[in-house]
Amino acid sequence: MGQPEERLPDVVDATRRTRLASERTFLAWWRSGLTALAVGIGAGKLVPEISGGSQWTFVVLGAGYALLGVVFIVFGYFRERALEQALEEGRYEPLNARISMLLTLSGVLLGAATIIVLFTDAN
Repeated sequence: MGQPEERLPDVVDATRRTRLASERTFLAWWRSGLTALAVGIGAGKLVPEISGGSQWTFVVLGAGYALLGVVFIVFGYFRERALEQALEEGRYEPLNARISMLLTLSGVLLGAATIIVLFTDAN
């Protein structure tokens, strides 16, 4: 019978810190998602009501932010799972550059659209 593998204290601490960092990152994806959902509600529902009518441009923007929020939350889950699997296998899982670029472009496009709508719908 083999003896249980003994792990060095430094390795245990590093693994613990890595898992905690992964958990904080997962929660950051959630915070970003919830923030985008809140912006979606504000832009898509509150702004049209406060400004006195249904302005479809704000509703579309709100839907875009809400969709981005959902994507953040879903992607955060899959990212956390991939990181946990990599940690179990003793390897590193980098953030996919295409997904990173897609999320960045989504945020930039929504931000640019928001600026355009704010300037074109100003009374």
